[in-house]
Amino acid sequence: MKAVYIESHGGPEVLIYGDRPEPALQAGEVKVRVRAAALNRLDTYSRAGGRGLRRTFPPPLILGGDCAGDVIDVDDAAVGLKPGDRVVINPRITCGRCPACLSGRDDLCSHSRFMGTALDGSYAEYVAVPAVNAHPIADQVSYEEAAAVPTTFLPMWNMLIRRARLQPWETVLVLSASAGVGTAAIQVAKKIIGARVIATTSTPEKAARALELGADAVINYTEEDITQRAKALTGGLGVDVVVDHVGAEFFPKAYDALRPGGRYGICGVTTGYRAELHLGNLFTRQLEVFGVFMGSKEDMREIVAMLNRGAIRPVIDRVFPLSQAADAHRLMEGRSFFGKLVLRP
Repeated sequence: MKAVYIESHGGPEVLIYGDRPEPALQAGEVKVRVRAAALNRLDTYSRAGGRGLRRTFPPPLILGGDCAGDVIDVDDAAVGLKPGDRVVINPRITCGRCPACLSGRDDLCSHSRFMGTALDGSYAEYVAVPAVNAHPIADQVSYEEAAAVPTTFLPMWNMLIRRARLQPWETVLVLSASAGVGTAAIQVAKKIIGARVIATTSTPEKAARALELGADAVINYTEEDITQRAKALTGGLGVDVVVDHVGAEFFPKAYDALRPGGRYGICGVTTGYRAELHLGNLFTRQLEVFGVFMGSKEDMREIVAMLNRGAIRPVIDRVFPLSQAADAHRLMEGRSFFGKLVLRP
């Protein structure tokens, strides 16, 4: 099969478009013909070997996690799926046996593996995954839209609905609205929960797109102070919840924008790992800071149900042929896009 893989770490130039063996079907798995695979920052980190993702070669590694396609084969032990089903894949594969998995908190599974990092991924014509990781999608949902869902909407569902318990009468500050996670956060907060959304971004064009997506107000952080503007928009009180998927660069301003009793959720550190936290401020203002990594299988089931109903709709910036994965990686690292980048095998 055709695939995009790496045999060494480096820049986009190390991506190889060529032939790799088709995955063999294992017990409890389904084999899927990939119709669309979405890019994530994790793909660029795996390619570069940064952020704890350095590995030894050989064997080569096929990159990519999120994808959608058609079931073409089903193991006898797999339940609920059949050839011809259109599905979206949850790229985080958990053990199903540890206490976290058995208690329904499989997002905390310590034995989990991620497609495209610990095992071959979705930049390929075919993938084989556990049947529980494949979710049927409605006919009106495009493969590109479905592929753009898992790694952006899972942490947002986990963060806003399950952990922060965002309420319709509250206000959430979404950092970097133009990223895939940012566009997902706006939709979950506004279209699913009904909360007030303040988003941040860097250009008037991106601000207009965020408003079209559902944000109530947008802060251009190249021209405005995030803390001051967020407090002005909330009558001086501050926001109830912060969605942070960018890390160190914006943490001080966003943290100071919280009202007393506010909650600060973190699911990414694209601008850096380290930030200072004033502990006195934390307890006297009774703030909560927490992290999420992806979400549970139940979160994924609920997200796909909303996708199939049309309640959420991922934002696609551009679609590339699989053979042009290197160009897609360059665009992602340049950050001049809004929403998700997708590959089509």
